[in-house]
Amino acid sequence: MGKRMKIILRQDVLNLGEEGDVREVAAGYARNFLFPKKYAAPYNQHALTILGQRKKKIEKRKEEKRILAQGMKDRLQEEKLVFVMPAGDNGKLFGSITNGQIAEELQKKGYAIEKRKIEIPEHHIKMVGQYTATVKLYENEEAELNIKVEAQVQEKKEEKPRKTGRRERAAGKADVEHASAGTETAKTDAAAERAEAVAAPANGESPLAAEDEAGAADGAEGESEPSNS
Repeated sequence: MGKRMKIILRQDVLNLGEEGDVREVAAGYARNFLFPKKYAAPYNQHALTILGQRKKKIEKRKEEKRILAQGMKDRLQEEKLVFVMPAGDNGKLFGSITNGQIAEELQKKGYAIEKRKIEIPEHHIKMVGQYTATVKLYENEEAELNIKVEAQVQEKKEEKPRKTGRRERAAGKADVEHASAGTETAKTDAAAERAEAVAAPANGESPLAAEDEAGAADGAEGESEPSNS
């Protein structure tokens, strides 16, 4: 294990602490990063004296943070994040929702919260439904955030026209040919009727009427012959 040393933070450092906090860190981390950046000072009497002089200012800043955290808690508990995700018929998501995605949605609403401060059931959400996430704020302050996960509505695909099979195409062709034959027959009958109409006597009498007249004439001649008696 490497050598470690005590330090006093001169300002807030992410994942380490706030101004005035005493921490123990790796000596290399302190000398190569914290001290050159003036984020911290070695833990000694001189640093403790300076810390004592700044104690009131440090405490005032902490009180301001507490007030801000309380206000953020009240606002967060009024919020409700809604996620619309692709899901199966059983409600299982095609993917999952993580604390990183929740942090991104909160950022869109004006909240600057690190994802590591957001705790969700089983570290991720995999089903549609209602959930509650815990958001850790300043010191021991926490907020309960309501989350709703809905299934995305899938658009129905249009059914493609069914391809016609060989038998159906053959049957259709036969129907067309049958219809064509019927049309030709009708045309032939119509032509025959027109021919008969043309062959009729000019006076408009039908052939049957002409035969009746001829028969009547023969009968008249028979009656007019003189009797031999």
